[in-house]
Amino acid sequence: MILDKINHPNDIKKIDPEDFGRLAEEIRRFLIENLSKTGGHLGPNLGVVELTMALHHELDFPKDKLIWDVGHQAYTHKILTGRKDGFGELRKFGGLSGFPKRGESACDSLDTGHSTTSISAAIGYVHARELRKEDYRVVAVIGDGAMTGGMAYEALNNASNLKSNLTIVLNDNKMSISENVGGISAYLGNLRTATGYTGMKMNLENTLNKIPVVGKPMVRSMKITKQSLKQFLIPGMFFEEMGITYLGPVDGHNVKQMVRLLREANRVKGPVLIHVVTQKGRGYTPALRHPARFHGTAPFDVKTGLLTSNGKATYTDIFSTVMRKLGDRKPDVVAITAAMPDGTGLKRFRNMFPDRFFDVGIAEEHAVTFAAGLALGGMVPIVAIYSTFLQRAIDQILLDVCMQNLHVIFAVDRAGLVGSDGETHQGAFDLSYLTMIPNMTVMAPKNKWELSDMLKYAYDLDGPVAIRYPRGEAYDGLKDHRQVIELGKSEYIHKGDKIAILALGSMVKVGEEIYQDYLKKGKEITLINVRFAKPLDEELLEEISKEYELLVTMEENVASGGFGQQVAAWLKGHEKEKKLLSIAIEDSFICQGSVLELYKALGMDKDSVIRKIEERL
Repeated sequence: MILDKINHPNDIKKIDPEDFGRLAEEIRRFLIENLSKTGGHLGPNLGVVELTMALHHELDFPKDKLIWDVGHQAYTHKILTGRKDGFGELRKFGGLSGFPKRGESACDSLDTGHSTTSISAAIGYVHARELRKEDYRVVAVIGDGAMTGGMAYEALNNASNLKSNLTIVLNDNKMSISENVGGISAYLGNLRTATGYTGMKMNLENTLNKIPVVGKPMVRSMKITKQSLKQFLIPGMFFEEMGITYLGPVDGHNVKQMVRLLREANRVKGPVLIHVVTQKGRGYTPALRHPARFHGTAPFDVKTGLLTSNGKATYTDIFSTVMRKLGDRKPDVVAITAAMPDGTGLKRFRNMFPDRFFDVGIAEEHAVTFAAGLALGGMVPIVAIYSTFLQRAIDQILLDVCMQNLHVIFAVDRAGLVGSDGETHQGAFDLSYLTMIPNMTVMAPKNKWELSDMLKYAYDLDGPVAIRYPRGEAYDGLKDHRQVIELGKSEYIHKGDKIAILALGSMVKVGEEIYQDYLKKGKEITLINVRFAKPLDEELLEEISKEYELLVTMEENVASGGFGQQVAAWLKGHEKEKKLLSIAIEDSFICQGSVLELYKALGMDKDSVIRKIEERL
């Protein structure tokens, strides 16, 4: 196998270009076989195999800086930099990350995991290179999906001022996670149909330059008048009008063509954008047929493409069902997502109520202020965004929604520990940043039935509401505990003595495990489903602070600014001399691994909490 010859950075330079086709096939087979066992971002990586090969053929690692936007498409980059032996542990605890990590390899230039950051970071590298008088290439690879995010345009606006080379590769596959939306997608579609422009330009310049005496003056004259030529052949010519040289479109699965453009780009004294057209999921039929599902997939059967999971309902599935019912019963309900109709469970709502569904692209800030406008216009917007991505819109939540006390409902999916995606995707901060904002109500369901009840309850409330729920299988325990929800009121699940556990959301399940463990030992403790992180149930705190020897708060959130600190502040403010044990995520970013592994590592699993309780008592 040709792939066996690649074990270190730059080994691809030793491969005969005639063998690049076979190497691409071997890389795709390697990715399919390994990700079928571990899960991961299959579709994006299958689409950039040849693009990555061309980049590695031209760049010198780790000297040159290659910055991947989002980074979920960097698997081939990892293979070509000597990390293929680690793919058996991809996205596992202690294993290879699913995203670029500088601590993992000197060939990774930016720790990333969120969209639209690559060009900004690349501009920083370019300025640092010039200030330090160093010599290396800087290349940013950004997908057309990321071009729906505003930060990309802020960066392009600044890139136009560069006087030295920066190469931006626009990987255009007409997809982000789901199919792209908006004007930039339509614009790039027009560019794809204008493939004759770049080829004609390059061939004409090469031919004229060879003509003695008159050739080069003719090229200079042509460049002076090139604006009218571009306007005629390519409507808008958006990038060139910003001062960024545009090359392409080029076939992203033709290494030879891409190498040619990468070399031409390197001769430009300033920013240059290479428009590369690729096919997400290339080489694997199920990924081509279902690009959204194979964007990030669980383990699957290679032959059929079917997932090998247990098929139990997730919290996202529950949200999807309730949204469909709410849409049917409440004509003022509208749904908003940021490029994730499938991931957030809004696909069914979109299919049934297309006029009330809005996918704004990878633009969380716009999504939130857009929701504020809808609320001001008399609608009830439900904004479904993953916890880790909602962080990007804190200012809009604070000023555009909460300051005006607008009735916007935030469905905060993937809250808490999400597992294998690692540091950039753990939803461990939302309780802290949401509860700090005036007018906000924050809820967390203990099980799948309570998520349904909370969504219906949130519709009837006034003002901004956030409901945070975890990734994965929905807890179906404690079915008989379904008390009517009241604003700011907790729910007693079990009543005992000495110890009272105040568990929030997903931690109620762990609290129930702790209760059952104590019950087997002949001890009965109290378990409380907190329900509301805000407003705080002060009446409950007054009651239990008098009755129990130890109060234990449990939350899947960072300790700083979290529920436990709120309880501690209340106890101190009311001069309650009571022992308090807070179970939360300490001051750190959490690596990848299964949620159970992370619970144990963080001291949040049943056995660890019981040990801490006994030590405190």
